[in-house]
Amino acid sequence: MTAEASNRRNGAKLFVRALENEGVRYIFAVPGEENLDLLEALRESDIELILNRHEQAAGFMAATYGRLTGRVGVCLSTLGPGATNLVTAAAYAQLGGMPMMMISGQKPIKSSKQGLFQILDVVDLMRPLTKYTRQISNANTIPAKVREAFRLAAEERPGAVHLELPEDIASEVAEPDTHIFQPSDARRPSASTKSLDGACDMISKARHPLIMIGAGANRKRVSQALIHLVNVTGIPFFTTQMGKGVVDERHPRYLGNAALSSGDFVHCAIDHADLVINVGHDVVEKPPFFMKPGGKQVIHVNFSAADVDPVYFPQHEVVGDIANSVEYLAERCGQCSSHDFSRFMEVKAAVDSHLAEKVDDGRFPVIPQRIVHDVRQVMPEDGIIALDNGMYKLWFARNYPAYDNNTVLLDNALASMGAGLPSAMMAAMLYPHLKVMAVCGDGGFMMNSQELETAVRLNLNLVILIINDNAYGMIKWKQSQEGFENFGLDYNNPDFVKYADAYGATGHHISRTEDLQPTLKRALTAGGVHLIEVPVDYSENRRVFDEELVKLTCNL
Repeated sequence: MTAEASNRRNGAKLFVRALENEGVRYIFAVPGEENLDLLEALRESDIELILNRHEQAAGFMAATYGRLTGRVGVCLSTLGPGATNLVTAAAYAQLGGMPMMMISGQKPIKSSKQGLFQILDVVDLMRPLTKYTRQISNANTIPAKVREAFRLAAEERPGAVHLELPEDIASEVAEPDTHIFQPSDARRPSASTKSLDGACDMISKARHPLIMIGAGANRKRVSQALIHLVNVTGIPFFTTQMGKGVVDERHPRYLGNAALSSGDFVHCAIDHADLVINVGHDVVEKPPFFMKPGGKQVIHVNFSAADVDPVYFPQHEVVGDIANSVEYLAERCGQCSSHDFSRFMEVKAAVDSHLAEKVDDGRFPVIPQRIVHDVRQVMPEDGIIALDNGMYKLWFARNYPAYDNNTVLLDNALASMGAGLPSAMMAAMLYPHLKVMAVCGDGGFMMNSQELETAVRLNLNLVILIINDNAYGMIKWKQSQEGFENFGLDYNNPDFVKYADAYGATGHHISRTEDLQPTLKRALTAGGVHLIEVPVDYSENRRVFDEELVKLTCNL
């Protein structure tokens, strides 16, 4: 490269300039030699490179950044195995509606002396997992491709995008007139007045309307609009797992969380409803209930139209900006004297009574109800818990009252294990003034436990609660439900206290139930990275979910 050319922007510098233009703050990465030009460009940038220990964790952190901020999170890998390690994170962001960009390296495409070594068609691999995936084959096209990728990642419904930057394109000098494209300030369209008035008409004619809050409603403006709607109309509400906290769950009209798809107290209310106003739920998230032909009516309020599905076929759709739609309903629908919520309030009383049971149970190993209760007691109102995937997720979804949106981070779309710790790390990075706790099973924690080193290196204030049953507990519960013998799901774990200490974190083992709450409190107060292992008694799974709920909900 000539001296004149070196003073001009190569592809890597142009790429980083385009990322800066999009307001990127962090890139989560496990780089390889194909990324070296990009690394050099980042060295001279204000964008902070966060070095992870596995690409999957980098992707989970980028996706959670998107979830919490609404802006596109960015992660980086090399070619081949580095890119394939991003696949799970791509699906996590795509199904969960989280804006995320993946950048992967590639060998030179104009000339290569290494044959097919580590070469995969990563663009084709990412196609079913993303909204947009492209290989960059000319440095001059970088700004346009970056802008298009960011536009699609953030556009409703948000999701994952991917760009592949080959090594020779990263070093290729762009033309002097290559320019950066400014982000669009386009607003989301509002729903039609006709569809909104039709929804109001259905609400006024209903006898027992009920509001369901899903993942798509997890936005500050939507939260405020929904509180207004509930207060004005008096209509009770329940949430899906990913809709937790959109409205403060201490609200007198909150009926509970549909952690299960059927057979729980909240389903007694759903069965009684003649109209469900679905705000922000779609069929990507596990169904909170099943529709049947000739059954209750459903209004779909979302950014996009409903997917056709055998268990979800709404009779009316309000498609447009959710906050605007809900605010319109609040202003125009008002209270209706024909509404009867007495049955819903009976369900609420039963739910509240049930969830108060056994919260102070002193058995050891600790039962789930006590674990959830103790965590809620030590977490401040604005504290954030990030749940991995396992049996405890059902208990926290049902039993842990959330007071604000995005204070309970869980995934019920891809429902991948291994996401809890990286998600909590991202929350701790973004909100260092808040108390943050990762709640993981022993199985899910070990899938990305190497990120303990990253958390310590970043000087995060983070508590990691490991709920330990030395098994894949949720699958054991399902195995038992279906009448199979216990087989193939038990394993051994490391000494978690020594494991934490080896990474420079502080480890704690709970050996008495009464020690759990004070240990959690001390760890949250002390700062730094703390790992707390608590043995769990999962016999309550069968007693509550398979036996007690069947009897109680049938008699309610």
